[in-house]
Amino acid sequence: MNRRGFLQLISATAAAALTASCNRINSVAGTSPGPARLVRFPEKTEMILLTDRPPQLETPLHYFRQDLTPNEAFFVRWHLEGIPTSVDLRTFRLNVSGHVRQPLQLSVDELRSQFEPNSIVAVNQCSGNSRSFFEPRVPGGQWKHGAVGNAKWTGVSVKSILDRAQVKSGAVDVAFNGLDAPPLSSVADFVKALSIDHARDGEVMIAYAMNDQALPMVNGFPLRLVVPGWYGTYWVKALSDITVLPRAFSNFWTDKAYRIPKAANGTESPKDLAKDTVPINRFNVRSIFVRPGPDETVHSGIANEIEGVAFDSGHGIRRVEVSTDGGATWADARLDAEIGKYSWRRWRASWTPSSRGQYRLMARATNAIGETQSKQQWNRSGFMWNVIQETDVSVE
Repeated sequence: MNRRGFLQLISATAAAALTASCNRINSVAGTSPGPARLVRFPEKTEMILLTDRPPQLETPLHYFRQDLTPNEAFFVRWHLEGIPTSVDLRTFRLNVSGHVRQPLQLSVDELRSQFEPNSIVAVNQCSGNSRSFFEPRVPGGQWKHGAVGNAKWTGVSVKSILDRAQVKSGAVDVAFNGLDAPPLSSVADFVKALSIDHARDGEVMIAYAMNDQALPMVNGFPLRLVVPGWYGTYWVKALSDITVLPRAFSNFWTDKAYRIPKAANGTESPKDLAKDTVPINRFNVRSIFVRPGPDETVHSGIANEIEGVAFDSGHGIRRVEVSTDGGATWADARLDAEIGKYSWRRWRASWTPSSRGQYRLMARATNAIGETQSKQQWNRSGFMWNVIQETDVSVE
């Protein structure tokens, strides 16, 4: 698809949403009650619209009832309006420069043919996933629980590329930039960085395939940085430039944005904001209910299957406990087999409600080093939500 066709489809999508109901779009952003607005972008199925420029699309939770999130349903989060809408692979090159002896310009074909392929199943989660549940409310995209997905990523380790470029001694950070562009010169380009040791750990990857297919354009075609166990802000889309630096990286997106309190679970008080902050980094522990869904009917006296997913930064989920009485009692859920330490782990529990009425279901995940979900949490940016999961169910 060429740029004009892509933009026409996006414009038509946005116009249809606006014509249907401005209030419904606001409800998606979490500013008013009402149903979520479903829209369809190029290469995507119907998804929940937060914004159209830049695209922010949330995944409906029923897609999480499988190990891998389909490409067409994988959430979308861009920061800048100037996103790429077409890429010519005949001329595209990944540029590697900076504090190296051998600068590189690599085509996607060269990445595929000249480097050992690597695959990993890993969760990608937006830093602000579930932001709409923070109280008091905080500004930003009002995601519910669908700004996350689990996929098989295939590509080349950053380490192998840096080894070919021959990093000089004294390297400190590695910066990653994509093809997206700021709309004005006063807006900071979206560039992120990792320490040289992290970039060379063998797990950080440049992916050219997602679930054994090319990445969708709005998920970062043709290349995307994959940083397993770390929040999606580091997973730079449409990756085009890698720069090795002999100094610490500094820009708006590191020094001002995407920072969390330097405290357990990134928590602070609305009445006493933390003065010491650090860049957001690893996932904390969390779980998400995926069944029963809001549109499912549950009957009393009949066994029902409760399902969900749980994940952390790579230590592995050891236990998920479920309560069907608002937290008065808890029982262990059954865990599906692990499919990778950076993947989510699906869990299940059987529940037979004894009578009709309203029930509050709760889920609490614990990882292999004893980290668990919190009873309450707040920070000014609405990052790293990991409060014990709750969902209210009507039983007939």
